[in-house]
Amino acid sequence: MTPLTFELPDGSTRTVDVTQVLNAGYAGRSQDEVAAHVAELAALGVPAPATTPALYPVSPYLAQQTDRVDVQHGRTSGEAEWALVVAGDGELLLTAACDHTDRDLEVHGVAWSKNASPDVLASAAWPLDDVASRTDALTLRAWVTHGGEETEIQNGTCGDLLTPGYWADLLRERGDLVPGTVLISGTIPMAEGADQFGGRWRVELGDPATGRTIGLAYDVVRMAEPIG
Repeated sequence: MTPLTFELPDGSTRTVDVTQVLNAGYAGRSQDEVAAHVAELAALGVPAPATTPALYPVSPYLAQQTDRVDVQHGRTSGEAEWALVVAGDGELLLTAACDHTDRDLEVHGVAWSKNASPDVLASAAWPLDDVASRTDALTLRAWVTHGGEETEIQNGTCGDLLTPGYWADLLRERGDLVPGTVLISGTIPMAEGADQFGGRWRVELGDPATGRTIGLAYDVVRMAEPIG
């Protein structure tokens, strides 16, 4: 099991032994817009899902709190997301996440691409009950760095996505809302024409009502070329 530790606003911590990770896909609130996005991706060679929204199981060890992601080539990138974490007593936590994805592998299978790199989670979290009434207003932003220059690549709200409550209900119906479960939300659109293949990613989940933010950042590091 992969242990993750989260600090809550009151200064207490929760350590969660991750037993399953589920990545939502095509999880926009407007499924008409999702359908258009599926068509765009299909034109790029990315296979369409059998149904939307989709849910992709990911190896539990890929849920990480890290400042470095090692990759095999230059066509990988992150995605600004939130994560729903089920703590040991069944408490639901909300945090920032970045689903690092192999874009070359994506054309062969989205599920494969999701298992090629970590899902990076922040080290702070909010009890979902504390923000449940205003989750639509929570902000999601991401920045990518090229050559030392950081550029905003995503800027939206959680209202653009299916809600944590929607996924909690679905997991409960499936019998998957159990301690150790991590669900990654799916992402918001990227800025048109933005270069997503940078050397560093930063993601922030914000609460305009309180001014609080939860953030994460990591470097993207190319591995050595293979021999043989």
